[in-house]
Amino acid sequence: MKHPSDTGGTALVTGANSGIGKEVARQLLGSGLTVYVGARDLGRGQAAVDELGSGAQLLVLDVTDEQSVAAAAERVTELDVLVNNAGISDTGQPPTETDVDTLRRVYETNVFGVVAVTNAFLPALRRSAKPRVVNISSGTGSLGWSTGPNPQFDHRNAGGAAAYRSSKTALNALTIFYAQSLAAYGPFKVNALAPGLRATSLNSRAAELGGDPAEAAAQAVRLALLPDDGPTAGFFSWDGTIAAW
Repeated sequence: MKHPSDTGGTALVTGANSGIGKEVARQLLGSGLTVYVGARDLGRGQAAVDELGSGAQLLVLDVTDEQSVAAAAERVTELDVLVNNAGISDTGQPPTETDVDTLRRVYETNVFGVVAVTNAFLPALRRSAKPRVVNISSGTGSLGWSTGPNPQFDHRNAGGAAAYRSSKTALNALTIFYAQSLAAYGPFKVNALAPGLRATSLNSRAAELGGDPAEAAAQAVRLALLPDDGPTAGFFSWDGTIAAW
C-alpha cells in the first residue's frame, strides 16, 4: 500500500485558518496532499485558503455545531488524515474559581467537538488504506507532568487553567480509546501531540511567549504520515519524544 502523500491523499485540519492548524495544513500541502482547511468563519477560512494556495480547500466547520459537522462530513467522502486541532482556552482559573459554564464551553470544543468530528468523518477515513488521526493536545494536560518535573511548564504553579488542562487530559484518554477501538478496522493510527507553547491566539501568554507554530506542526505532520509500523495510542511532544500521560 502506498502512503497518502504518494497518491495525492486528502487531509482535514480543523481550526486551520490560523496558528498551528494553518501550519499543519501548509506542511501537509507541501507533502503532496489535498487539504481541507476547516474554519468556523467563512471569511477567515477563505483568507487562509488563498494564502495556502493550490491544493487547499475551504471547509466551513464549527466543531461545536452538530449541523455544521454533518454538512461538512457530507462534502468529504474520502479522507486519509484527520487532524483535530480546533481548541480554545480558559482564563487561567484554578478549579476553585472555575464556573461550570466555563468548563462546559471549553469541553464543548476541546472534547465533545473532537468526538463529533472524528465520528462524523469515520466513514470517509475507513475508505483510506492508511487512515491517520492526530489530536492536538497539550503538555499541560499531562497528569505525569502536572505532578512532577515538566519540560513545558513549571508544575509547581498548580491548579491553574483547570478547564483547559483537564479538557486536554480527557482528550488524551480519548486518543487511547479511539486507537484501541479502531484497531479492529485495519491500519488506523491515532495519536496525540503536545505542541509546546506556541505563538498563537490561544491566550495572551501564548501570543507573547510562544515559539514558532511551524515547529509543532512538523511533528503533527510526522504523526499524520506515519508508516504502517508507526505507533498508535501514543502521546508525543513536539520534539518527537514520548510525553508523559
